[in-house]
Amino acid sequence: MADDHRTHTVAPVVAVLTAVLSMQFGAALAATLFDRVGALGTVTLRLLFAAVVLCVITRPRLRTWRPEQWRAVVTLGASLALMNTAFYGALTRLPLAATVTIEFLGPLGLAAFLSRRVRDALWVVLALTGVVLLGVGDGAGLSTGLDPVGVAFALVAASGWAWYIVAGSRVATTLPGSAGTAGATAIAAVVVLPFGAATAGTELLRPDLVLAGLAVALLSSAIPYTLEIRALRDLSKEVFAILIALEPAAAALAGVVVLGQLVEPLALVGIALVVIAGIGALRTSRT
Repeated sequence: MADDHRTHTVAPVVAVLTAVLSMQFGAALAATLFDRVGALGTVTLRLLFAAVVLCVITRPRLRTWRPEQWRAVVTLGASLALMNTAFYGALTRLPLAATVTIEFLGPLGLAAFLSRRVRDALWVVLALTGVVLLGVGDGAGLSTGLDPVGVAFALVAASGWAWYIVAGSRVATTLPGSAGTAGATAIAAVVVLPFGAATAGTELLRPDLVLAGLAVALLSSAIPYTLEIRALRDLSKEVFAILIALEPAAAALAGVVVLGQLVEPLALVGIALVVIAGIGALRTSRT
């Protein structure tokens, strides 16, 4: 009985950790495509293939959706388009670890805002301190600090992530399963497609880039979404929040392994502060 309980507990934890690593290694792989199709072309490939995979898996019944369900899905799609486009825009100017760490301010700040307690506001201050350390001196491996435009993109992505959480909560209450996520991903793909096509043109049709885009979509969307949804059936929100707060650390690992982006000691301290703040804010938030 004890072994069964241990397996029942360990399996969803492993699933979420795998999802976190999959997401960040997918982002690192996406960064390798920027030289060929740019950020807009890369996000187009990711969203297009993610939409196809998710729609095949979930087979959403679009004709049965009510107007309020369509509004929720369209809003979620818009948040996905903003979040992913800004995120890849930041990756063209910042290391992966720095981008994800700054982007994590979105859900962290949202948790503190909805809680409206002084203690949760202090977690945001701690996270901001960590972000400041990223840009001091050799932060995140950069000799001249963090690129201001890249930071701006990452902050937009952070706001997009917060918007995604709010919109996703709305979709979750109006549509069963993952059909809403699949529909929203398809809408996001349609939104970014004209920009990606204008930027990358026929390069998007190259077989090697198509395969790379499919890999990014699987690693960054299909695999982590599926694993997280499955794990949430067995994990408490507190444990799930702790595991998700490891995103910046996972990004640092993926950046080193895939992109060779070494992280300086001071930047590691900054990332650690954001992870600690994320765990604290997401665990203690009332909402």
